[in-house]
Amino acid sequence: MKSLLTAASLLALMALPGLAEPVKIGMITTLSGPPGYLGEQIRDGMQLAIDMEGGKLGGVEVALVVEDDGLKPGNGLQIADKFMNEDGIKLLTGIVFSNVAGATVPEIVDNGAIYISPNAGPSNLAGAGCNPNYFVVSWQNDALHEASGAAAKKLGYTKAVALAPNYQAGKDAIAGFAREFGGEVTEIYTALDQTDFAPEMAQIRAAGADVVFQFHPGGQGIAFLKQYQQAGLLGAVPMVLSEPSLDAVILNAVGEAAIGLRGTTHWNHDFDNAASKAMVEAWAAKYPDRPLTTYGQQGYDTARLIASALAKTGGVDDIDALRAALREADFESTRGAFSFGPNQHPVQDWFLTEIVAGDGGKPVAVTREKLREQVGDVYAAECKM
Repeated sequence: MKSLLTAASLLALMALPGLAEPVKIGMITTLSGPPGYLGEQIRDGMQLAIDMEGGKLGGVEVALVVEDDGLKPGNGLQIADKFMNEDGIKLLTGIVFSNVAGATVPEIVDNGAIYISPNAGPSNLAGAGCNPNYFVVSWQNDALHEASGAAAKKLGYTKAVALAPNYQAGKDAIAGFAREFGGEVTEIYTALDQTDFAPEMAQIRAAGADVVFQFHPGGQGIAFLKQYQQAGLLGAVPMVLSEPSLDAVILNAVGEAAIGLRGTTHWNHDFDNAASKAMVEAWAAKYPDRPLTTYGQQGYDTARLIASALAKTGGVDDIDALRAALREADFESTRGAFSFGPNQHPVQDWFLTEIVAGDGGKPVAVTREKLREQVGDVYAAECKM
């Protein structure tokens, strides 16, 4: 009888709110190699939001479980399978690259789990391939680069060379840029792991364009900009770039060569809203050794979205309720106005930035004007949910 009473007591104690198991959030992301800092920023942005709430999101205890996909789709699939089938995780996030997302996200959502993207937003998952269990907090890939096309057109350019790696996000990048640019575009595709761009520099020189657009995130972006300067093209052919090619880590690595470049973004460190200011201040206090990039911002906003849903559901046991709460996007985004379109991708503003000399001459992005207001993506009309 004593043992039965003890077991009953233990069950009663386990039922107390303070002793409930934390909700696990499975993060599949890229942490190794030249693009590894992208995943680190997303991870750290999410963890920052969790720490700011004392280990909770929306009042619910959470635990971030992180694994490195090594930028390999097969790894992403294996990690997702482990998270869902061994660890019982129902809420996943973190993927940086669209080739990993393309292989992994369908497996997650078809298994009944929720996936919330803090970065990759490939076109094939935005239209006919959309899914009620799939949300994107960052952008749809094309929309990200449509802003750069609009900026280049506004600045008076008519003939462009557009370069990007030959994978889904790269194809979406050039398609998006060309769609809003409207002028003549020479397309050049590079390898996903390429670091020597000498052949491309020769092609740019021969093209006779009046502007260059290139999408190379992470270490590729650093290599490209440095080689562009070394080839003597920096002062000859101006660039208009999207935010992944001008993040704070790239700017620090390239140095003064980046000053004068124009870019586009959905968020910048100088945004004057309470949510952004709180994040920037908290990041500087927690991570004083590294700059905050849009990847960190995306991780943070993803966590705040999750918090808004958990505050209403109290957990992840009721997937239907969680999905409905996420769809409401009832949180203050650091970027300002934010909502989900019919395909559960962002509707948001886009801004023109300029790289100027900041403290000590270090390059920094300054927001100049709003380019596009409350824009969704061209694939939303194809989504039937």
